[in-house]
Amino acid sequence: MKVSEAVGRALCAAGVDQVFGVVGSGNFHVTNAMIAAGARFVAARHEGGAATMADAYARTSGEVAVVSVHQGPGLTNAMTGIAEAAKSRTPLIVLAAEVTEPRSNFYVDQEALARAVGAAAARVTSAEEAVEQTCAAVRLAVRERRTVLLNLPLPVQASEVPEGALAQAVPPTPRAAVEPDAAEVTALAELLGRSRRPVFVAGRGAREPGGGEALAALAERYGALLATSAVARGLFHGDPWSLDVSGGFASPLAVELIQGADLIVGWGCALNMWTMRHGRLIGADATVVQVDDDPSALGAHRPVHLGVTGDVRLTARRLSEPGGEPREGYRTPETAAALAARLRWHDVPYEDTGTRERIDPRTLGIALDEILPAERVVGVDSGNFMGYPTMYLSVPDEKGFCFTQAFQSIGLGLATTIGAALARPDRLPVAALGDGGALMSAVELDTVRRLGLPMVVVVYDDEAYGAEVHHFGPDGHPLDTVRFPPTDIAAVGRGYGFEAVTVRTRADLKAVADWVAGPRSAPLLIDAKVVADQGAWWLEEAFRGH
Repeated sequence: MKVSEAVGRALCAAGVDQVFGVVGSGNFHVTNAMIAAGARFVAARHEGGAATMADAYARTSGEVAVVSVHQGPGLTNAMTGIAEAAKSRTPLIVLAAEVTEPRSNFYVDQEALARAVGAAAARVTSAEEAVEQTCAAVRLAVRERRTVLLNLPLPVQASEVPEGALAQAVPPTPRAAVEPDAAEVTALAELLGRSRRPVFVAGRGAREPGGGEALAALAERYGALLATSAVARGLFHGDPWSLDVSGGFASPLAVELIQGADLIVGWGCALNMWTMRHGRLIGADATVVQVDDDPSALGAHRPVHLGVTGDVRLTARRLSEPGGEPREGYRTPETAAALAARLRWHDVPYEDTGTRERIDPRTLGIALDEILPAERVVGVDSGNFMGYPTMYLSVPDEKGFCFTQAFQSIGLGLATTIGAALARPDRLPVAALGDGGALMSAVELDTVRRLGLPMVVVVYDDEAYGAEVHHFGPDGHPLDTVRFPPTDIAAVGRGYGFEAVTVRTRADLKAVADWVAGPRSAPLLIDAKVVADQGAWWLEEAFRGH
């Protein structure tokens, strides 16, 4: 058996059953070996899309995925998606063929590329060690939550592995949960016991199995309100004491209640500038605590009064162990009444600025939330529009929202939704894109159609890179570089085999309702011509980070 086949089979034996990619000469044999071993392969139209699909699949499924690419340009094409995955600590294997001759036109320092964006780098160096080195890359991805580039040099691929080498290929043991220090748990328990208005903010680290349930039980005992970072949206869906998202996307009532907290506890949450609005959500007298299983994360973005190193679920359970009567805390009748009446963005009054030619994105979001089935998985691209689908389209749980925004790149939203859709085939996939990101990634509309995904692609079309328009326009800067002529994006969708509708008013959404009620034999693209006269409410927060 050649190394190329052994590596593919070893990846599958180590627990990988989903691979995305674009196949060229260098990764042809290893990809086919994975398929022969039982992995499902999805051919993307661009390596950047393949990397993001793999990232989103891994986030949504909780399983390691592989993206397979050609040497040199195959890898460089995928780098933005790899950077997003690495910054998000997604367990992912980037399987890349590699040339070792510097004079080859395919040569680049692939290891340096990986390290430059925060990914780990590994290499198969010999036939004798090929299987073990492959499995070691999977262990690293799982145990340290890393995106790992596994380089597969062309000269090594054709070598013969020793007989029986595959016997050592086994799935890695799960990452061990970090037990919190008893003294730190006691200190946090004392703070919770004194708090009258506690708020829990859960992040990516709380999405691990059982994390949300443990936090909800602890919050009930101490009378805490519940919120999430954007990436953990949906974790407390249906809980009457949930504030939904904290940060730039937070509703006015959520902002008011978080600012009124006397204790804020971040659970697997960075409490960064986005989630805490550069600290403005933290009251002057509030105590701030952070719980994370990575000690280097504690206080990384802002000072904390107490840092607890520990797994979110285990720490919450340790705090629940002593028992005792539940406290009212922040869960007062007044708070309950406010949450019932005005928590959702749907409940916030606004002046509809739509015309006969352009729909208000808030009106669009409220209507789509009513029309589309509640069991959905939503992927959101980056851009001026992104707050509208994030806050107006509800999701059933934390697996219903995929937010690839650690690198803040536009153009990832469609591939994000494809990956998430394959991880949750029981739900309607909804891709929310701006016109810039939609046209940048339109090639993957072919992948949606080819896979037969019953996807809804919503394009918020303001004929511009709206974030730049609203950031630079008020100062009188020329905007010709970030504005574009009208494009019939619905026609683009039809060209790829989609059903498509252009939406200018709420009445045009009847076609969407008809599609939902029908056989959904083809995916649907909604070219929503949205009002472009104002920046989204979250833009001010976003540009503070520049």
